[in-house]
Amino acid sequence: MVIPQTLARDGCQMYRKVPDSQLSFEDFYLPFGGTLSGNNRWVRLARIIPWDLAESFYAEQFSQNPQGPSAKSARLALGALIIKERLGVSDEEAVEQIRENPYLRVPRTLVNGPVELC
Repeated sequence: MVIPQTLARDGCQMYRKVPDSQLSFEDFYLPFGGTLSGNNRWVRLARIIPWDLAESFYAEQFSQNPQGPSAKSARLALGALIIKERLGVSDEEAVEQIRENPYLRVPRTLVNGPVELC
């Protein structure tokens, strides 16, 4: 089990970073066989995004008040927004695209982790 690391000051739990210990996209399991291509447009885009920098800016936006649930990861939030805007679709359609397309949700691409966006 991966233990999240708190990014906010004073031990606040509103935003927690999960250490980068995940599989590469090449090792992503596809239930019907095959492998994913490192040359896919979403994989190439994910490689050029400065995720650590985006995460530091994102984490600063959260309250010091530790009440309430923790925020979604920066990679999930920013990745979903990029997908929505690049495809020109609604929020709901972006969620469906992420659920259906492994390139949009494999580790180290735009949306990292489970597909529970809401």
